[in-house]
Amino acid sequence: MRSVALSPQNRQSALDAMASEPLDVLVIGGGVVGGGAALDAATRGLSVGLVEARDFASGTSSRSSKLIHGGLRYLEMLDFRLVAEALGERSLLLDKLAPHLVHPVPFLYPLTHRFWERFYAGSGVALYDTMALLSGRSRGVPHHRHLTRRGARRLMPALKKDALIGALQYYDGQVDDARHTMFLSRTAAAYGAHVASRTRVIGLLREGDRVTGATVKDLESGKEFDILAKQVVNASGVWTDETQALTSERGQFHVRSSKGVHLVVPRDRIRGESGLILRTEKSVLFVIPWGRHWMIGTTDTDWSLSKDHPAASRSDIDYLLKHVNTVLIEPLTHEDVVGVFAGLRPLLAGEDEATSKLSREHAVGTSVKGLVVVAGGKYTTYRIMAKDAVDAAVHGMATQLDRHAPDSVTEDVPLLGADGYEALWNQRHQISKTSGLGVGRIEHLLHRYGSLIDEVLDLVAERPDLGKPLSGADDYLRAEIVYAASHEGARHLDDAIARRTRISIETFDRGTDVAEEVAQLMGGVLGWTAAQSDNEVDHYLKRVAAERESQTMPDDATADAARMGAEDVVPISTKAADAARPVTDG
Repeated sequence: MRSVALSPQNRQSALDAMASEPLDVLVIGGGVVGGGAALDAATRGLSVGLVEARDFASGTSSRSSKLIHGGLRYLEMLDFRLVAEALGERSLLLDKLAPHLVHPVPFLYPLTHRFWERFYAGSGVALYDTMALLSGRSRGVPHHRHLTRRGARRLMPALKKDALIGALQYYDGQVDDARHTMFLSRTAAAYGAHVASRTRVIGLLREGDRVTGATVKDLESGKEFDILAKQVVNASGVWTDETQALTSERGQFHVRSSKGVHLVVPRDRIRGESGLILRTEKSVLFVIPWGRHWMIGTTDTDWSLSKDHPAASRSDIDYLLKHVNTVLIEPLTHEDVVGVFAGLRPLLAGEDEATSKLSREHAVGTSVKGLVVVAGGKYTTYRIMAKDAVDAAVHGMATQLDRHAPDSVTEDVPLLGADGYEALWNQRHQISKTSGLGVGRIEHLLHRYGSLIDEVLDLVAERPDLGKPLSGADDYLRAEIVYAASHEGARHLDDAIARRTRISIETFDRGTDVAEEVAQLMGGVLGWTAAQSDNEVDHYLKRVAAERESQTMPDDATADAARMGAEDVVPISTKAADAARPVTDG
């Protein structure tokens, strides 16, 4: 499969194509389900457009626990179908679809009661492993094992002796959710989909009782135009109800937002080699290895405020620190927290007031002809959600197609970067020698780009200065920022610092120290004027300041008000005066 760059030129070509020719399917939403739906439809031979109001994965799909898992707690809720479905998808992603992006990660489940708990929890974990095999695919991860207290503390010396009497160790999958979601959209583009971020749907087109497309606004230029499509798929996650409202019709179901907050702390603050899963009075708490850091989360509370910028309050941070400190010898403090991120889960609304008890099942509805709505679900099962949505779209346009639309084939369609990844991983020492980069650096690049690593290394070969680390975030090369803008659809500073990389949550300054360097590198690709570059940096600094302030607030309402103090990035300036002062990439 040929690699397609989500370049500025590709974006403009996609917008031009969507404006000029009717589509079979228009997908609204560039999150994991929207990207998955665009890929599913494109690989069935349908003409497809994908529009996203902000950046790919800018909402829920960049703010998850970064786990590809069946969900042990859903097993305890006896939701066997959901767990089995998710475990099958976990195996697919690990072994075939995205082995460069999804990797096994170990977890310890501390036991605190003698005899009965080891039997009860051990039976559950054994069933978890067995269900993965019953999916008809390989398990994809090592088998679980029982540990004594001494064995568990050997793996996790940070644990208090009295915090456990033994433990179970099991494995799940881990993913950089934002990069995986971006790869879905980029792979869809490689199969012919027209993909454009920063393109907001402002209305739905109607002919009689049927939706026939959408009116969109290019937020970079301010231009508005219509996109015609036989079927529109609403995959806008927590914004499902708002998008549905554009039809002036009542939807079949509604989405309720649940806020999940995660903390990021340095790896040396918790001594150990394995993740942790801990019970709380409401749900479960994960301590997840993340490179040179740990991620701790998550909360699970109802959220009815701004969906664009869900805010973490001081009470959220206190809650997480309180619970993780119950098992740690050396307690964590607010000063240990490097990064904080908050995301919203799109849950199907139900009668239970506790969001932790709402369903993680998904639903597909077609209450209005020509409009398919997909909502709910969990990150791991995005492919099945996308398949079900496109199945409904195909059914809805059966009389409009001049051919039979094939069944979904995404089970057998690896993402860009997957093909040849294992061979390149085996060759990483040779790649290190020829590139002049350390083996650790090559491993980092392979985990982020897979077999597309050559495209990044080509930039370094052409411009050796791009082979240097960013001055304020040395885990990443300067070339990765240039590549994010030229190949991965990054349009603004926040896209590169928060999603193409994870600088915003992996550095104590949250990316403020590197902002000017990143702006210089991106500006050289995107043609920013000096004024636009300054504007990007200013907006990013204000965003970080607003987030920091929100995290000192006592509750959701005050935290949301503080976070709203920073606006979204404004459209690119096109003033002639600015054009006379072009920015360079240094």
